[in-house]
Amino acid sequence: MVKAVILVKSPKRLIAAKLRKISLEAFPVSGQFDAVLIVDVEGMSEVRDVVARVQAIGGVERTETMMEVQ
Repeated sequence: MVKAVILVKSPKRLIAAKLRKISLEAFPVSGQFDAVLIVDVEGMSEVRDVVARVQAIGGVERTETMMEVQ
C-alpha cells in the first residue's frame, strides 16, 4: 500500500468538493496551497493516475505530491 498526500493550488473555492469525488479525504487548507487530498492506493502507478485526475480538474494550477516513507 502507498499513502500519498497531494497538495493542490487552485483559486476555485469549491476545489475540495471536487477532490472528494476522487477521495473522501480531501479538505481545504490555508497557506500556499488551497486543498489537500490524501490517498491510500496499491502502488505508485495508481498515485500517478490520481495526480493526473486532479490535474485534469478545471482551475487546478499546480500540485505537489508527497509519499509516505517507510
